[in-house]
Amino acid sequence: MAVLVTGAAGFIGMHVAAALLRRGEAVIGVDNLNPYYSVALKEARLATLTGQPGFAFHRIDLAEREGLIGLLAKHPEIDRVIHLAAQPGVRYSLEHPRDYVAANLIAFLEVLEACRHAKTLKHFVYASSSSVYGGNTKLPFAIEDPVDAPQSLYAATKKADELMAYAYAHLYGIPTTGLRFFTVYGPWGRPDMAPWLFTEAIIGDKPIRLFNHGKMQRDFTYIDDIVAGVIACLDKPPASDMTPPCRLYNIGNNRCEELERFVAVLEHAIGKTATKELAPMQAGDVVATYADITATTRDFGFQPQTTIEEGLSRFVAWYRDYHKV
Repeated sequence: MAVLVTGAAGFIGMHVAAALLRRGEAVIGVDNLNPYYSVALKEARLATLTGQPGFAFHRIDLAEREGLIGLLAKHPEIDRVIHLAAQPGVRYSLEHPRDYVAANLIAFLEVLEACRHAKTLKHFVYASSSSVYGGNTKLPFAIEDPVDAPQSLYAATKKADELMAYAYAHLYGIPTTGLRFFTVYGPWGRPDMAPWLFTEAIIGDKPIRLFNHGKMQRDFTYIDDIVAGVIACLDKPPASDMTPPCRLYNIGNNRCEELERFVAVLEHAIGKTATKELAPMQAGDVVATYADITATTRDFGFQPQTTIEEGLSRFVAWYRDYHKV
């Protein structure tokens, strides 16, 4: 049997696929390699997987009608799906809203349709986001908290995904689990996120911009912990008597870090002091994220292991090696 991983050239997708291969799984990876950020980086991630026993890759735009249905027909051995492909980024959604409709709504529907037609599907796991909590001020964020005040179109599309997944689980009995990720970072991370942007600026003696005058808080979660949570969840689909067979969980570090402390730890890892520019709050952003992982720990034994000191040190070491800095 095999696992389909969408977004296999993405940050989380590459790491999840690699972990599955290490434990002897067959993995079918798909990605459209879109140019939202460096395609060369995505190809370099794929290169770490290509040639490994059990891995096959298909370049597919999931928003194309029935493209994934055809792939599943060619690979009847696929019995689990991990859907990680999406258009990320809160700020980018302010200027490119149609990209989010295509990648996060239309493509998500096509994935659901493919799952509906898959006769041997045991579990559909998909990525949601902490962004769905929107303007909530209660911390930490719990799954039971209201999520009806999105602060960005990105957040709205992720909440829509959760509703669509619930409907398909109800209508067709698809065993489904959604995972709300909290600020994932680590080696091979995205160049539009703070660890990469700040590291690049500090090494290059350029200023870093701290929004909300640096008074931001994030639940920074290291990639290895995220992967452990995803795979633990994959291995435990909803119970057969659950109606509908649909669940949601937070996957975070369960620790809220001040942005100023994040920068201080990064400065130490790099060995240089940052030049800081304080800026006002940006549209679509939220002041704080903080994951309540009580249910995730209870049901999957999920326990984040990586401190921000360890994680940022590993990221900086990878960044220097990747860029030959």
